[in-house]
Amino acid sequence: MTLIAIVLATLAAGLGSVWVAAVLMRTGIGSQGSRFGAQHLLSLAAGALLATAFVHLLPEAFESQINPKALFVVLLLGLVFFFLLDKAELWHHGHEHRHALPEERGHTHDGPADAAQGHGHDHHHHHAHNNNPGRWSLLTGDSVHCFGDGILIASAFMADMWLGIVAAISVLAHEVPHHMGDLVVLSGNGGRSQSKVALMKLSLAGAVTALGGIVGYFLVSSLAAFLPYFLAIASSSFIYVALADLIPQLQRQLSAKQTVQQVVWLAVGIIVVSAVSTWAHGDHEHGHAHDGTEQHEVHGDHDGHKH
Repeated sequence: MTLIAIVLATLAAGLGSVWVAAVLMRTGIGSQGSRFGAQHLLSLAAGALLATAFVHLLPEAFESQINPKALFVVLLLGLVFFFLLDKAELWHHGHEHRHALPEERGHTHDGPADAAQGHGHDHHHHHAHNNNPGRWSLLTGDSVHCFGDGILIASAFMADMWLGIVAAISVLAHEVPHHMGDLVVLSGNGGRSQSKVALMKLSLAGAVTALGGIVGYFLVSSLAAFLPYFLAIASSSFIYVALADLIPQLQRQLSAKQTVQQVVWLAVGIIVVSAVSTWAHGDHEHGHAHDGTEQHEVHGDHDGHKH
């Protein structure tokens, strides 16, 4: 049952984020002129990721008998790891496109894709229109990233079903603005037919999330005692993406109205995820009071963990 839920959730997160991005672009939502722009999407995603890490994943990890200091060390190492991974990706693409002309390097885009683009892929906008290898590099990077997301979602599901659902929704939320930029890069100026091809290619990359979920399920199952560490690593990923990727894109000079809108959408992401946490936790406790057998199998004996 858990494996089926992981497959369905990872497919929803991986493919859903691509299709939602395509629909938003077709309807004009997320564009600069839209009332619901890219900045709103980024704010919402950042709030959802932070709330998922601090309200869901970390509390679940700290309910174990593992020394909190050890979990904080894993959290710290996870942040450093994702920082180095980001650096390696930037170096790879900078090396790959070192032949770019100086005026191309200085060119920036003012469209919605550039504002929405995440995970350090802005460089693709400079060259991808005439560089097919760059496009395949983008797809490869997306596939690897989606595979990692699948493992993180699986880790959350192995701890608690509702935790996994929240993690999948958070992944979907932060991948939507990312994929909006990817679709622009892959489509280029090829018209509707090229846009359909781009959607198919990116959907295949998104489907890799399910593969990561399956691998994560068997990996965590065989290393059940290390589940709290997996949750800490998942938290470090969400925190890093929110603080190092999404929020810096929001740190630009805006009007007072636009700043308030950013804060509101950030709060919406936090409140929605926190509300789901409160509701799910109440439902979890209710189910445990009536039949603690299943919860004991998933979480272990938490009664002895209280200090």
